[in-house]
Amino acid sequence: MNARKDLLLGLGVLFAVIIVVAIIGIFVLKDEKIEIYGEAEATEYRVSGKVPGRIEMFLAEEGDQVKKGDTLVIINSPEVEAKLSQAIAARNAAEAQNQKAIHGAREEQIQGAYELYQKALAGEEVYRKSFERVDRLYQKGVVTAQKHDEVEAQYKVAQANVKAAKSQYDMALKGAQEEDKAAARALVARVDGVIDEINIAKAERYLTSPVDGEVSECFPHVGELVGQGSPVMAVVDTKDMWFHFAIREDMLKDITMGSELQIRVPALGEETYPVKVTFIKVMASYATWRSTQTNGGYDIKTFDVKARPLTEIPNLRPGMTAVVVR
Repeated sequence: MNARKDLLLGLGVLFAVIIVVAIIGIFVLKDEKIEIYGEAEATEYRVSGKVPGRIEMFLAEEGDQVKKGDTLVIINSPEVEAKLSQAIAARNAAEAQNQKAIHGAREEQIQGAYELYQKALAGEEVYRKSFERVDRLYQKGVVTAQKHDEVEAQYKVAQANVKAAKSQYDMALKGAQEEDKAAARALVARVDGVIDEINIAKAERYLTSPVDGEVSECFPHVGELVGQGSPVMAVVDTKDMWFHFAIREDMLKDITMGSELQIRVPALGEETYPVKVTFIKVMASYATWRSTQTNGGYDIKTFDVKARPLTEIPNLRPGMTAVVVR
């Protein structure tokens, strides 16, 4: 009798264990709800300059709030200052040349050209009289033909000297030719263009914020060299934020362009916020979930999904985790 009771008790315990194991198996084998996680991101601007040099001073530090147009960094570039000095010197020389072309020759030069012209006229008069006298004697057969030709040649040279001296005198009175004046003006304009270009480069020594935002990172240190176009500082536009999710395609059924989702930011508590899907694009092949089945399976691709908040989320920071509430 006792043996029978022990058998029944053992069977009861066995059935109880089976029931408990079955219940546990139901909960364990039940499909686990897959959460969709993402991350808050914001537009980041890299502040860089067109002029190489050394970092002279930072006017903002990491974490500072800045306004668009605020000067953030000053770069020291002696090369720009040297080029500006050279350009100013070249401009002064070009302007002097231009003024000379405008005003023409000085009074002393005009007077000198006039005196050379008068001297040439006097010489021509002397050789003219000599030639006339020798020519009369030659007609009478008193002087030889060689002597006649020599005096005639001297007279012609004197006439040419008068023309040359007259041309120099007229040029001094008239001043520079229009072509010379135009060339002088063009030279001044060219140097002015160089100076304008250097002044623009000089202004590029002062790097300003392109947007209202927060300084997120400073790359070099004071005194370090930076090249042309090298990033010096990063500014984050905290007003332009969104959420980025990497979602498997088999979980995209209810997530389409323009659809609204509810998300929760664990760092900010349990409150939920509405967001709108604005971007869906398949990610690169490395993000594809490969099938492990030889038959009936397929590779599941991962999609890049972006959603923007429909209301302001206080204290939201780039990098905070977001969870889609479903």
